[in-house]
Amino acid sequence: MSKDNNPKGPSQRMLRVGELVRHALAAMFARGEVEDEALRGTVVTVPEVRMTPDLKIANAYVMPLGGQHADEVVAALNRHRRFIRGQIAPQLDLKFAPEFRFFVDETFEEADRIDALLRSERVRRDLEDDDKDE
Repeated sequence: MSKDNNPKGPSQRMLRVGELVRHALAAMFARGEVEDEALRGTVVTVPEVRMTPDLKIANAYVMPLGGQHADEVVAALNRHRRFIRGQIAPQLDLKFAPEFRFFVDETFEEADRIDALLRSERVRRDLEDDDKDE
């Protein structure tokens, strides 16, 4: 099941609104509008925003450039989520302003882990054994 608890996957509307929110957050972070010591001098990327089916919660997955101090950056963004909501909500044409929740984006770490696993000696041996069987 996906992180947004929707067994069928996100709807087109959820995807569209998530992408609008992602762009608005990325622009806001690029302008440096959120003032916090943990964010000073840090470039924050927003790879994905997942909306709940009712569009009332925006789960934003973020990563500081270089991946350093990710937990501190996420904590700072969560401290300022009411301010962020107030800045982003007018840009969205929604009935309700979504509540923001920030999380560390771990997709790059997971991809690195899978890549390392695929390059491991054990997997290489298994692949060689499959080639011999053919």
